[in-house]
Amino acid sequence: MTYRKLFKDYKVIRDLSFVQFISYFGAWFSNVAIYTMLVKFGSSSFAISIVTAMHFLPAIIIAPFAGAIIDRFKIKELMLTLLIIEFLMTLCFLLINSKEQIWLLLIFIFIRMSCTSMFFSTEMSLLAKLLKSDALRKANEIHSIIWSFCYAFSMAVSGFVINFVGIKIAFIIDASFFLVAILVFLKINLLVEESDIKDKFFKIIKDGFLYIKSNKILVHLIILHTSVGLTSFDTLVTLLAKNEYKYIIATALSIGISNAIRALALMIGPYLIGKYVNKRSFFYILIFQALGIWLWGVFQFNFYLALIGLFATGFFTTTIWSYTYALIQENCDKKYLGRVLAYNDMIFMFSNIITTLFIGLMASLTSLDIITYIIGFCFILFAFYYKKVLQWL
Repeated sequence: MTYRKLFKDYKVIRDLSFVQFISYFGAWFSNVAIYTMLVKFGSSSFAISIVTAMHFLPAIIIAPFAGAIIDRFKIKELMLTLLIIEFLMTLCFLLINSKEQIWLLLIFIFIRMSCTSMFFSTEMSLLAKLLKSDALRKANEIHSIIWSFCYAFSMAVSGFVINFVGIKIAFIIDASFFLVAILVFLKINLLVEESDIKDKFFKIIKDGFLYIKSNKILVHLIILHTSVGLTSFDTLVTLLAKNEYKYIIATALSIGISNAIRALALMIGPYLIGKYVNKRSFFYILIFQALGIWLWGVFQFNFYLALIGLFATGFFTTTIWSYTYALIQENCDKKYLGRVLAYNDMIFMFSNIITTLFIGLMASLTSLDIITYIIGFCFILFAFYYKKVLQWL
């Protein structure tokens, strides 16, 4: 299965990918505008950190409820409703005019990011119902490639737009992305078996938790998927720019170039190695991920050489994410997909937060390259953990 064949054989995947691209581009586009607005207001570092945290918290807080909603309601109506709410919340950003209204901004961000998180879990549940095996893994890879591209490109475009037309216009442009996504999504014909679950809401949540608890293979696969959370390198990149490279290149430029190189690797990696990934070779993919991170650690003393290492760290990450996610989808009963994927995304987000805190705490105790080597070694442990999990696959 190739990307071209997947798009040719499954028009619905082609249409959904287009909606993904537009909505993800919009989701990241407004981030630069939000932070620029906070700086313009003269907001404190604490206020800015709270706003940043609010982009991650919804996925953790709403996971049990989101999973029950996904498994309980019709998929197309649910996804359409989520897009509409994202559109409305983006327009609501226009109401923020001073730092005294940051509490209101936090509410808008929480609602929008809750919808973004639920839309993601719903879509991944939908893909598992529409596709199987290689086609499902390719669809996951496409999803991850789109995310990586939108993450890097949308924020770059947003910076230029804000510079020339201002924050308010940027929010309006951002809202227009969601409006286009809504119009495109309305035309998609989703031929998927609808849920027949009619239980009470909290019983659905309880049943989902018990289902995961009773299926040890799912527990192991969810743990395996958290390995990708170890690649949450934003803090490391920022600290390197601040402490090591500030005399060579501007801090903002260093962070931007580093993230762009890594995002490029995230996009190129699955295209080049995706066809070689299977149950036997995945062990070596995890090993290569460790080696890539170690290479970055070796080259961190030099900004330009470090870019080679950063490319190596991102080259295998998308493949690890898409393959482990597909394993969870394939080993889960369709009836529980929404709840299982929502819990998986919650735990994955926890792993991102733990990695970020680990880097922040260890930075005061040891050098950044040692921290990098430790993270790389963790992938060696995950590789042998996968060897154990492979016995049940």
